[in-house]
Amino acid sequence: MARIAFLGLGNMGGPMAANLAKAGHDVLAYDLNEAARARAVEAGARAAAGVGEAAADVEAVVSMLPAGAHVKEAYLGPKGVLATARQGALLIDCSTIDVATAREVGAAAGEAGFQMIDAPVSGGVSAAAAGTLTFMVGGESDAFARAAPILENMGKNVFHAGAAGNGQAAKIANNMLLAISMIGTCEAFNLAEKLGLDAETFFDISSTASGQCWSMTSYCPAPGPVPAAPSNRDYQPGFAAAMMLKDLRLAQDAARAAKAPTPLGAQAEMLYALMEASGDDGLDFSGVMKLIRGDL
Repeated sequence: MARIAFLGLGNMGGPMAANLAKAGHDVLAYDLNEAARARAVEAGARAAAGVGEAAADVEAVVSMLPAGAHVKEAYLGPKGVLATARQGALLIDCSTIDVATAREVGAAAGEAGFQMIDAPVSGGVSAAAAGTLTFMVGGESDAFARAAPILENMGKNVFHAGAAGNGQAAKIANNMLLAISMIGTCEAFNLAEKLGLDAETFFDISSTASGQCWSMTSYCPAPGPVPAAPSNRDYQPGFAAAMMLKDLRLAQDAARAAKAPTPLGAQAEMLYALMEASGDDGLDFSGVMKLIRGDL
C-alpha cells in the first residue's frame, strides 16, 4: 500500500479519500475546512496542516479542487506540491478545470521532474462514496500505468484519453453532451404531458424506442418512472445545476479557443444560467425540468 496525500476534501474529495484509506493506503488529508479534515480522520485518514506537510513525504498526491486557480496555487505556489514533494512522487489532479490550466500545470510538473496526470471524474457524489467513479485520464502512458491502481480504489472505470489535458477535454465534452441530452429529455416529457401522455406511459414507450438515453432511463427528470432519480426527491442533488453550469462554461471557453461550433452547448449553458439567476442552481441538474415547465 502507498502513502498518499489527498488535497481537497469536499463533497467529492472526502469520500474519495475515505475509499483510499479503506483500501489500506496511508492517506494524509488536507483541506482548508477543519470539519472536512475531521471527517477524513474519522474515515481513516491522517490530517495534515497544509499542502506542503501533506505532500512532503508521499508516493502520490491526489487533488480534488474547485477550479483552475486553486489547482495552480496548490501545485505551483511557493509552498505548493512542486516545491515540497519528494522527487518521484506521482501527481494526480482529479479536479474539473479548464484544459489550458491542466496542460500548464502538467508541463510545470514535468519540468520539475514529476509525472502528472489530469484525471477528472464522472459519477457524482453517490459514485464517489460507492467507489464507482469513472476517471478520464490525460498524461503519458507510463504515468497512467502508475496511477491506475490508485484510481481503481476510487472508481470502476479508468480510461486513458491521451496526452496531458485530454482528461479535461473528455470530461467537459461528456458533460456538455449530458446537459444537452437532459434538456432534450425534459422537453420531450413536457411535450408528451401537454399532449395527454402521462410520464410512465411515455417512459415505457420511449425507453424502448429510438429516444432512449441515459438521461431518461437512469436519471429520468419526470417524477415517477425511475424511483432513485432526483426528480422523486424534489430535485435534490445528485449533481447540482451549479456544477453543470461550471462544466458548460468550461466547455464553451474551450470551444471558442478551438473554434469548434457548439450551438446546442451554448443554449444549454444559457438555460442553466437562468437557473443560476433565479437562485435555483442548488437543485439537481435534472431540475431544469422545472424551468422548462415554467415552475421556476
